[in-house]
Amino acid sequence: MERPGATTMRGNPMTLMGPELKAGDAAPDFNLVDGGLKPVTLKDTGNHVRIISVIPSLDTPVCDAQTKRFNEAAATLPGVDIITVSMDLPFAQKRWCGAFGVDRVKMLSDHKDASFGSNYGTLIKELRIESRAIFVLDANNKVCHAEYVKEVADFPNYETALAAARSAGAPAA
Repeated sequence: MERPGATTMRGNPMTLMGPELKAGDAAPDFNLVDGGLKPVTLKDTGNHVRIISVIPSLDTPVCDAQTKRFNEAAATLPGVDIITVSMDLPFAQKRWCGAFGVDRVKMLSDHKDASFGSNYGTLIKELRIESRAIFVLDANNKVCHAEYVKEVADFPNYETALAAARSAGAPAA
């Protein structure tokens, strides 16, 4: 499924591949790769609240800031896992985390087959990178919150995502 114009990059319309998920939808499965090159599926992420932060590339200012912001938030959200998904290679993700002391966010790469982007509707067809998005999943793998950021260079609404994680069953901070 193609969604022409669903996102923009520097004002230029881009096509997102896959469905537009909404609160209440079942979270689709995916095949990602972790820093040790091991495959990670939805089941492997556990049965608790998860925030999935989707970014185009760690080596851009907004993605850098978004990942650091969620790393800080992780300290105030016990019982919630925060996962960052990008097309960056696992080696680059590991290097970036080491350089900036990011140690609370789990980094996963969609570079291998773009299954996350295709299944969550974040794959930019023209560039084969992820669009910016945030998903909050509850313990039963139900989508509690989904935000597709219209302009790739804009920040997501952090507070809405964090509030959704808290109401999905995360302990209060």
